[in-house]
Amino acid sequence: MRCFERNQIRYDWQHYIPLIERKPGALRNGAPFADMPEPLLRLRGLLLKREGGDRVMAKVLAAVPKSGLEAVLVAVELVLESGNPSAEHVENVLNRLKAAAPPECVETSLEVAEAPIADTGRYDRLRGEMSHA
Repeated sequence: MRCFERNQIRYDWQHYIPLIERKPGALRNGAPFADMPEPLLRLRGLLLKREGGDRVMAKVLAAVPKSGLEAVLVAVELVLESGNPSAEHVENVLNRLKAAAPPECVETSLEVAEAPIADTGRYDRLRGEMSHA
């Protein structure tokens, strides 16, 4: 949105995501980030209390252009409910949300002719045969 009157400032916080990736400290007092959705503001409040929390929040915001805002908001909500906020946790939840369902079992008439043997000593024997090492 544009503003045409004096003394009005509007920011699009998503426009500043590339800057935050390079300079995560701008999250601390950055005016554009006051308009973020409520789950991201709650996560930011929790993370900025920790040392290095601005970098963690920058990683979470970097997922918005890749995964979409709605998916990140759902992931952040789930992470906040778990009580363990971290960028890795958000990424994990995003990947689980995107994961496809496992394929169905396929009926087949194929059978294994020779069952595999779990013999870890075989590798030690093979290593003993190689004397050039």
